[in-house]
Amino acid sequence: MSQAVKNAIQNGKTVLGIELGSTRIKAVLIGEDHTPIASGSHDWENSYENNMWTYSVEEIWKGLQDSYAKMASDVEQQYGITLQTVGAIGFSAMMHGYMAFGKDDELLVPFRTWRNNITEQASTELTNLFNYQIPQRWSIAHLYQATINQEEHVSDIRFQTTLAGYVHWKLTGQKVLGVGEASGVFPIDLETKSFNQTMIEQFNASIAPKNLPWKLEDILPNVLVAGENAGELTEAGAKLLDVTGELEAGIPLCPPEGDAGTGMVATNSVAKRTGNVSAGTSAFAMVVLEKDLSKVHPEIDLVTTPTGNLVAMAHSNNCTSDLNAWVGLFEQFSTAMGMEVDTDKLYETLFKQALQGDPDGGGLLSYGYLSGEHMTYFEEGRPLFVRSSGSNFNLANFMRTHLFSAFGAMKIGMDILMEEEKVKLDEVLGHGGIFKTEGVGQSMLAAAFNVPVSVMETAGEGGAWGIALLGSYMINKKENQTLEEYLNEKIFVNQSVKTVSPDPKDVEGFEQYMKRYKNGLAIERAAVDHL
Repeated sequence: MSQAVKNAIQNGKTVLGIELGSTRIKAVLIGEDHTPIASGSHDWENSYENNMWTYSVEEIWKGLQDSYAKMASDVEQQYGITLQTVGAIGFSAMMHGYMAFGKDDELLVPFRTWRNNITEQASTELTNLFNYQIPQRWSIAHLYQATINQEEHVSDIRFQTTLAGYVHWKLTGQKVLGVGEASGVFPIDLETKSFNQTMIEQFNASIAPKNLPWKLEDILPNVLVAGENAGELTEAGAKLLDVTGELEAGIPLCPPEGDAGTGMVATNSVAKRTGNVSAGTSAFAMVVLEKDLSKVHPEIDLVTTPTGNLVAMAHSNNCTSDLNAWVGLFEQFSTAMGMEVDTDKLYETLFKQALQGDPDGGGLLSYGYLSGEHMTYFEEGRPLFVRSSGSNFNLANFMRTHLFSAFGAMKIGMDILMEEEKVKLDEVLGHGGIFKTEGVGQSMLAAAFNVPVSVMETAGEGGAWGIALLGSYMINKKENQTLEEYLNEKIFVNQSVKTVSPDPKDVEGFEQYMKRYKNGLAIERAAVDHL
């Protein structure tokens, strides 16, 4: 046990990061060397209620309190110290979605998550209005769709924010967002690092005939960049997060960010010409651009790094959920046979089978569309596995096909960037559970993108670690030190990296698989229409 770690905890030199992911809320406490020294997590799942994917406010706070309590308990058990203060706190969460509040700070309608593909009309009209891609899951698309639908609550809106912004607001009283998170709410002006004023005026003009009692700029949060102070933990906020009452008020918070931004930080992919892939419930590939794209592409989102640099994102709503369900089925089989198998060992065994499969997956086909998939224009989805009588149906090809499918929709967007826009990538950094089994997820992604894929030893730490690093940057940066410099000089200077280069046979096999994937979309459409 390091005395230096104990001293850091007692003297408030640690930094706490908490990220609300789609299936897990994770709290990570990092020491002065930026490595995790304690953690806690809470599993949760979205609910499908009234044709809407949502999480209740009660679930949000129960999950936050539980993850914090487990982290604090971890500190107590490891170091014999009751956690009372830290140097900084940062919150991040799944991006986009819709949280609208009234004059008494009440949530006007249940939280609408990024997973809802219900704003197609708004997305199309706003994209045409701005000449700038506005995806369905963006917060502004949800707001505009609500005005189109003439929903009663719209006239009562006094504040609109995201999940990360909501948590930050309740704990500090500050209505702010980090610029990366804000870029999934409304387009960002790259010069001012704030919401695009010209587009705000266009939006206001478009809804003027509705005679609403607010202007867009009046209900949106303020935008901050990485390194800025975003407020302090209030007395009420401290009691809300730590129900034991031990946590002290007055702790500074960094700007709340989205999971895309924290993924960039956690993989040191915030500089231009760097790229990373975050793969979990959804998947997104992000490339920090050297210049604007030549035109609007419906399949490509434009967001920013936490410092406000332009990022092209190829996002798919579905990635590992269906794959996880199949692994769960194998786990049930093992239990039925009287064999208790460790879940991590099961994943490792099944994933490694994929490396033994035919390059193209043996003619099998899978769509892991547990929800709608905007990349291929599905409002709803149906997980689907298909084979012909001539397919080479075995376990290795079955697993390879489902891993290919996890990256299938995202691959369509990346092809646009790399083939049409000629975006250059020397390497992609991967993070997320799909990369946990060494070499497997990397090999599949390398085949998909035809570029080397690297995974850092900290890849499993994820976004909670990423937002903790942003908190550390806020309080520890030198004068005029950029985030890129801080990460290179303080965090990743001695980082261990494992890289897998694409195998030409696997690249060709993935291309063959993608031909089946695109040609078979009519089968998925029929499943959605009839099942």
